[in-house]
Amino acid sequence: LSNILTEFERIVLVNPEVSFTLHHNGAELFNLPSLQLRQRIMGVFGKKINQELLSLDVDTTMVRVSGFVGKPETARKKGARQYFFVNGRYMRHPYFHKAIMDAYEQLVPVGEQVSYFIYFEVDPANIDVNIHPTKTEIKFENEQAIWQILAAAVKETLGKFNAVPSIDFDTEGMPDIPAFDASPYAGVQPPKTTYNPDYNPFNTSAAPPSSYSKSGKDWEQLYAGLERHVSSQNLSPDESDYRVDGSPFVGEAPGLYDHVEDSPAGGNSGQHYQFKGRFILTSVKSGLMIIDQQRAHIRILYDKYIDQISRRQGTSQGMLFPDIVQFPLSEVVVLQDIMEDLSFLGFELTDLGGGSYAINGVPAGIDGLNPTDLIRNMVHTAMEKGGKVREEVQSILALTLAKAAAIVPGQVLTNEEMTGLVDGLFAVATPNYTPDGKTVLSVIHEDDLEKLFK
Repeated sequence: LSNILTEFERIVLVNPEVSFTLHHNGAELFNLPSLQLRQRIMGVFGKKINQELLSLDVDTTMVRVSGFVGKPETARKKGARQYFFVNGRYMRHPYFHKAIMDAYEQLVPVGEQVSYFIYFEVDPANIDVNIHPTKTEIKFENEQAIWQILAAAVKETLGKFNAVPSIDFDTEGMPDIPAFDASPYAGVQPPKTTYNPDYNPFNTSAAPPSSYSKSGKDWEQLYAGLERHVSSQNLSPDESDYRVDGSPFVGEAPGLYDHVEDSPAGGNSGQHYQFKGRFILTSVKSGLMIIDQQRAHIRILYDKYIDQISRRQGTSQGMLFPDIVQFPLSEVVVLQDIMEDLSFLGFELTDLGGGSYAINGVPAGIDGLNPTDLIRNMVHTAMEKGGKVREEVQSILALTLAKAAAIVPGQVLTNEEMTGLVDGLFAVATPNYTPDGKTVLSVIHEDDLEKLFK
């Protein structure tokens, strides 16, 4: 059904003058009357998309380009609607896709995408539709020139609808600033400076004029105060040096990790050092262990969520005010397929009809995350992966949720939090790598450390 809906969308979006209905198991999924293109897009993807689109239309002797592009503020990491059509046929074209995304450079965050519905009308003699078995990839005779036309058309549309940031020189309502009137200060003389034209700074035998002499400072007294402060703290001057952020340099406190020589797997409660708000450094028998704190947390959370799904015991936290999330019917099919697994994770969704769902509960421990965006991302990830095996879909859901709920780089942790994270990491079966194969920890052996100081 998901594949049928995908093909159905490609057909109805290029034939807005034709009425369509689609039935599944006796139920009507779509009833699209003959309408204008914009209304047809709204009929397929919901009325909300109407607020996201800017119209585009340019006609040249080589090609006519029309359709709609998304506003920069509607960019998202996943789930963007991106369609190219040429002479009434759907096509894929990475080269033209880059032309559109280049037009949005500096307008959308890196890695995010915007929706677009672009329609090309060209002379059939200038295209080749036989370069791919499915005929979805098409070769244009003048691709570079069309690339420039498309990029210029998108930039013009963004500028026409004020989608590009600009400097606002509007002074309406601003307070009046009177012009400077010098008459009250007619008797005031500007300050004058004096200098010695014969002074030579390179002549060390001659003392500088008194106007350049610096007032004497009792530097010995100032340093004496600092030494008294260091002595009162029982620190040597070398040990009192700190980074700008207040954290000590590695190695400035000899023996800092000497008392945690046992492996973290043993559950030690010793000191850990956090570097740059990203890595946890701790001493082990073989040397110095460096742990990526975010990846370690992802590894821990992933195993937790997989265990909840397998035991069907996800803990849900009710929402005081339920959120509403809207899906097109092509995504509703995927959502229904993963609904049971979502409930095992702790999500509570209520079907309101028409692709709308109320989010009544979310997994405990994901405070601060947007549940609407979280569910959308999991649905889009499941669509992209195309997992047909249930275990694979469960893994996708658990990993998506773990990445969203994990601590972020730069988050400062207390020693107790770092100890809990390290102990939790070594309690899982495979602590060395994240579920998607990224390195979690690395050990610099003692011999390699000694070589650095030879």
